[in-house]
Amino acid sequence: MTRNEQRTPTPVDQIAEQWVDRLVALDPTVGTYIGRPADGSGFADYSPEGHARYIQAATDTIRDLDATAVVDDIDRVTRTDLRSTLALDLESTDAALQLRDLNVIASPAQAIREVFDLMPTGTVEDWQDISARLAAVPAAIDGYIQTLRLGIERGITPARRQVLEVLGQARRNAANDGFFAHFVADAGLENGSLPASLATDLGAGARTAATAYDTLAAFLADDLAPQATEQDAVGRELYALSSRRFLGATIDLDETYEWGIQELARMVDEQESVARQIKPGATVLEAIEFLDGDPARKLHGTDALQRWMQETSDRAVAELGETQFDIPEEIRRLECLIAPTQEGGIYYTGPTDDFSRPGRMWWSVPVGVTEFDTWRELTTVYHEGIPGHHLQIGQAVYNRAKLNTWRRQLAGTSGHAEGWALYAERLMEQLGYLDDPADRLGMLDGQRMRAARVVLDIGVHLGKTVPDGSQTWTADYAFDFLARNVNMNDGFVRFEVNRYLGWPGQAPSYKVGQRIWEQLRDEAQAREGEAFNIKEFHRRALDLGGVGLDTLRSALQADTGLPERPGNS
Repeated sequence: MTRNEQRTPTPVDQIAEQWVDRLVALDPTVGTYIGRPADGSGFADYSPEGHARYIQAATDTIRDLDATAVVDDIDRVTRTDLRSTLALDLESTDAALQLRDLNVIASPAQAIREVFDLMPTGTVEDWQDISARLAAVPAAIDGYIQTLRLGIERGITPARRQVLEVLGQARRNAANDGFFAHFVADAGLENGSLPASLATDLGAGARTAATAYDTLAAFLADDLAPQATEQDAVGRELYALSSRRFLGATIDLDETYEWGIQELARMVDEQESVARQIKPGATVLEAIEFLDGDPARKLHGTDALQRWMQETSDRAVAELGETQFDIPEEIRRLECLIAPTQEGGIYYTGPTDDFSRPGRMWWSVPVGVTEFDTWRELTTVYHEGIPGHHLQIGQAVYNRAKLNTWRRQLAGTSGHAEGWALYAERLMEQLGYLDDPADRLGMLDGQRMRAARVVLDIGVHLGKTVPDGSQTWTADYAFDFLARNVNMNDGFVRFEVNRYLGWPGQAPSYKVGQRIWEQLRDEAQAREGEAFNIKEFHRRALDLGGVGLDTLRSALQADTGLPERPGNS
């Protein structure tokens, strides 16, 4: 079977496709994410009844998978990974996690707003979909409030710290000059204006959506905050469940905590060595101060930042596509954009299934930030673009001849995705793209932060003893610990630690995922000896699409038999 030969869909493929159809029907924002225009105007039903419908659909799909025989290794990966994903949904429901689903970065409070970032805006019909979805925000918020209120009744609530932070986000969205007002104020077509009636509807929809967020803010302030738990840590049982969700693998949390401490110390030693290369005798902080004062490494304004991101990405795609990777034409396009929000953070969104919307790298620039240091951020472009997320996710989408929609666009974990992206950063260092000690220091700055996350996240949620043995982990210690291990402002540190406290198990998945990716490469090299080909290893691994890391390990050890691309040696 050649690389581009169409694989005949199997019964397992059909179950996976049916699950995607169900998922899009249950949550139309998933359709927006993957580019299915069937219903671009709705939201998931975030109420308890809506969640029950989702769990019934997941249960039915598990039953169908269990009753269906696999045809080949591709089927085996699909059934293993889809079943484990849905089983984790059932476990999470048994643990009532949906009743406390509120945090500063990845809960319905953010998802309802963020889908508008991905909606197309090129036609009148696109803006009509946006208008309809704006009008649907109140129902989505109301269902979400119903679920959180049920949590209050059952004594299952998120941490008060998370409630207060999300309260601030909700109020900003509700403001007269908040996201929704700005979003519709910019409405228009490239070659003309919108019909007056549609512009009026959009304005009304923006006010309706903003009012819904005002309702959410009032509920958070008046009802949830007084009942929320003061305890930030979730404890070992819930943490283990969350860790498995974000890795798609089961790890020894105690061993990983000790490894994290060792890895952090190794990153510090490496940083100190590179700092002395930048300026003889300098500490890390002195080297950073020296680089921050170098005007040649500064960008001024978001326009300059966007241009630099795009130029850097385009250059990496062109050069790596010639020498290191087989990059299909469809994924050579990556759009680098400034996000419409100002919350902080850099993130990637994948292409639609037909590549009509390309992969995109977004930079959410905080209010007041106008200067950017290229030495800090070069590795971020590689992390989010090529050979990081864009190569990984784009290649899966491109591989539609062999992989069903679930495998191409919805499967996977942050341990797989973010672990690969950190693996890619180190790969770029090995390929010579970070030979400048300043750029390498920037990469190490990020790697050190990711190692610190492992220690902090496991430590605080499991109530472990801090590395120096002086006390048990607390939230206050976590803020101080991260501040000592990143060269970032107080606002960044505050946001990051609040994120870790409210999203247990996610932050360590980056560095732990990198560790597992490196282990798998080393295991393959030991297994194959002189026949080992790193380019072929990467192709074989990425052609699997998104999977949990346990599934990735078993598939690579078994050799899935996925075909080579033409021209691969």
